[in-house]
Amino acid sequence: MSKQFSVIIERDREGYYVASVPALRGCHTQAKSLDELAVRIKEAIELCLEVDGNQVEPLDFIGVQQVSVAV
Repeated sequence: MSKQFSVIIERDREGYYVASVPALRGCHTQAKSLDELAVRIKEAIELCLEVDGNQVEPLDFIGVQQVSVAV
């Protein structure tokens, strides 16, 4: 059986891609390339599911919004 998860991908200042899965607490990884990141996030998801069982927080992806604040 396969499940689909929304994955948020960002790039940090050092050029690493960082992926996180909001539906799985603590599920994140990083890599130098998007290809490597895809492999690593699948492994991270599998490990999170193995550790936490099927405790997936049901979330529906709505979108991404940038917000400006004065600092």
